[in-house]
This record gives sequence, C-alpha cells and structure tokens, in this order.
Amino acid sequence: MKENPRARKIADRIRQITVDALRNEVKDPRLGFVTVTDVRVTGDLQNATVFYTVLGSQEEITDSGVALESAKGLIRRELGRGLSLRLTPSVEFVLDGLPENAASIEHLLDEARHRDAQTASAASSAVYAGEEDPYRKPDEEGEED
Repeated sequence: MKENPRARKIADRIRQITVDALRNEVKDPRLGFVTVTDVRVTGDLQNATVFYTVLGSQEEITDSGVALESAKGLIRRELGRGLSLRLTPSVEFVLDGLPENAASIEHLLDEARHRDAQTASAASSAVYAGEEDPYRKPDEEGEED
C-alpha cells in the first residue's frame, strides 16, 4: 500500500516539534538522553506513534518512558500549536527496538566472520585426498586408458 505523502510531511513536522518540546519545554529530571528515531501517523492523521531510543541503563530507559508518558499532554499541546490541522493527533510513545536488533545482527556478522576465517585457514592447509587433477588424460601415445 502506498504511503500518503501528506501523512509523511505531517509525521516529519511532528518529529521536529516533539524534539523541540523535549529539548525546551519538558523539565522532568527522569528524562534521560532521548532520541526520537521515527514518527508514524495514521492515514486519517488522528494518531501519531513516536519511536524513541534512550542511551543508558535499563533503569534510565524505564524512567525516560515514564517521563515521556507524563509529558504527553504538554507535547500534544505543542503539536496543536505547531500543526495547521483541524484536530490535533493523539500521541503514543514506543521504545524503538532498533539498537538491540542492530547489536544482535552485528554479533551474528562477527560470528560469521570468525567462522569464515576458520574455514579459510582450514582450506589453506588442506591437501587433496587423491591426485590434484582426478580426470583421465590421454597417454603420451594419444590413446586413452
């Protein structure tokens, strides 16, 4: 299904307004180092899902999630001021699993590189079980066996 270009523009604007509001308006001490990674808006522009990541420990991630939930009204107010829409979309914050997925993929790639190196080292010291060229060749007289 094709994405609505207006919804994409609204999502980009919501992302910018949310980042500005988190930086300038929200004064919650529980809010850690939050990065807004993506915003998705429904086709009717009524609901916005804001994906975020937090740099820090699991406790800081949990505290930042609680702080974002408590600042939801303030951010929605800023969205109402910054968007030229008849109805302000409701906001939902979702912790983005992208860093964890990227770390697991990186771990799997490292493991594959290690196994490739082991295979290459085993192949470099390998010898043929029989002759190097196992195919029959004509005799020197031109006849075949």
